[in-house]
Amino acid sequence: MSAPRTQRYRWLLHIDLDQFQVAVERLRSPELTGVPVIVGGNGDPAEARKVVTCASYEARAVGVRAGMPLRAAYRKMPDAVYLPLDMAAYDVASAQVMETLRESGHPIEVWGWDEAYAGVATGSDSQITDVAKGLRAQVFERSGLSCRVGISDNKQRAKMATGFAKRDESAGGVFLLDDRNWLALMGDAPTRDLWSVGPRTADKLAEMGIATVNDLIATPRDDLIARFGPHQGNWLYVLCRGGGDATITAEPFVAKSHSKSRTFAADLTAMDDISAAAAALTDELLTQVVAEGRVAFRVAVTVRTTTFYTRTKSRKLPAPTTDAAIITPVVDELLQKFEQGRPIRLLGVRLDLV
Repeated sequence: MSAPRTQRYRWLLHIDLDQFQVAVERLRSPELTGVPVIVGGNGDPAEARKVVTCASYEARAVGVRAGMPLRAAYRKMPDAVYLPLDMAAYDVASAQVMETLRESGHPIEVWGWDEAYAGVATGSDSQITDVAKGLRAQVFERSGLSCRVGISDNKQRAKMATGFAKRDESAGGVFLLDDRNWLALMGDAPTRDLWSVGPRTADKLAEMGIATVNDLIATPRDDLIARFGPHQGNWLYVLCRGGGDATITAEPFVAKSHSKSRTFAADLTAMDDISAAAAALTDELLTQVVAEGRVAFRVAVTVRTTTFYTRTKSRKLPAPTTDAAIITPVVDELLQKFEQGRPIRLLGVRLDLV
């Protein structure tokens, strides 16, 4: 694989998928649309030491947030639908989105399941806005997932622009933030609204009498360095003025695994039907893996029952292979490790690759 390429760009676009895990679950279960949904842990809100990974906008409206303990979320919204994390499904959905973004021809830097940056070398305001709208449309058409796009001349400001795209429905999911509107929109905002300024940093700034972005701009660089040290002090001085990182590191993408999952209209109960469904998924995966010239070294099977109980079991193969005669029996052996007799709502197979 060739080395990552880092380059500066005139425009940086921050692409952020809306309520990602919830959106994936709603694609598979359309009846959840418009219903408060909270994803986290094993989907049991009474489970200790588990946190919310994603909350639908309906749940966020009453104060449920990512990182909140599931028990606290349940106290706020006991009537929400609580779902377990389904890592294999989110991997598949994210990979499809990132592949779509790469096919646009723009260099892409992935920042996780649900966000990425694109670099664009040139273009007027209207042209770059059209690019952003085009990316939104392509992602939705290919994946069924909605995203917002923030446009600026650096990553930090582009990410903050995405926040405006989410809050301003009239923006059509796209927002441009740069020197021309920076002070008008951000000058009176609290310092906490600056990306990377966490609560502790904001508290320290408040101790210095710095409450807003304008206050921070008015603070001498030397005062910031004296309080925060040379690295963070200089960063705050640049950040409040709208500065940031204008580079994209486009690392050639090679998937570490491929997976296929299927939600069934009627739950599977007979072992023969379950094995046949798993074998079909395995055949689809092997076709893809062979076409890429890759080989599998580990097999994983995910089962979700009708009660949304979800588990994944995996096994390393004796040697890397694409031989169905070797892989399919391993899939069957993994299926036998799950508790028998539970109706299966979703089945997934993953192959880890070399």
